[in-house]
Amino acid sequence: MAEGRRGLGRGLSALMGEIEEAPVGSSAPAPPGVHETPIELIEPNPGQPRRSFPDAEIEELANSIREKGMLQPILVRPSPRTRGSFEIVAGERRWRAAQRAGLRAAPTIVRELDDLQVLEVAIVENVQREDLNALEEALAYKQLIERFGRTQEAVATSVGKSRSHIANTLRLLQLPAAVQDHVMSGRLSPGHARAIAAADDPAALAERIVQAGMSVREAETLARKTPSATKSARKAKPKGKDADTAALEHDLAEVLGLDVEIADAGGAGELRIRYATLEQLDDLCRRLTRTS
Repeated sequence: MAEGRRGLGRGLSALMGEIEEAPVGSSAPAPPGVHETPIELIEPNPGQPRRSFPDAEIEELANSIREKGMLQPILVRPSPRTRGSFEIVAGERRWRAAQRAGLRAAPTIVRELDDLQVLEVAIVENVQREDLNALEEALAYKQLIERFGRTQEAVATSVGKSRSHIANTLRLLQLPAAVQDHVMSGRLSPGHARAIAAADDPAALAERIVQAGMSVREAETLARKTPSATKSARKAKPKGKDADTAALEHDLAEVLGLDVEIADAGGAGELRIRYATLEQLDDLCRRLTRTS
């Protein structure tokens, strides 16, 4: 992951001491710092960003554990709720699979971490492994901001993402429940969802996009053609514009794929380009700063 080396990008390996993989039950001794912890003393983290653990995925990992043992320890901390137990910081999927595989104990590494560190490490682990869907990721970022008072910039630094990625992901939480459901199920990508976020009726557009199997670019075009977008564009453009200026606006809009307005007064004026998503802004910035 290109952006994953800032902030806590190496947080897991640092916290786990760069421990080499050693299968449970193998002849090799357990690496220093790794403990065998009874499965019943390990409990999940209620603030875990990942909410979905597909059964087929857990079964596949359980089969691997039965055959090769548990290749990576679970990162835990002393439970803040249950004395003598341990709360999972990273590795709930492995813990679930270990239970299914019938293990009585699992290799763990114990670290003293506060709630903020636990959430940040859990996000990093899941994002690096691409285990979170976009909405789970958005909810995790929201929790960092609302519960711990982090800014978007601080969140970006801690999880190794760009600020625009954080902002784009958070915008998904503003979508209607029907659109969020499409994203959660994978019928719509986050790019599709952000393309229609500013429309009057994103749920209706989402249905059309899913039914037609549109690309993100096609979804952006559809969103710009909705009555609300058209009405807004007409309202923003002053009357009495000469034909040459109007033609230039049209040509620029075709090239950029964005609404363009030129306000000219005797050879001086303004050029305004409207974008509906931060992806469109990022794309425009890349074009404007591109060097030959």
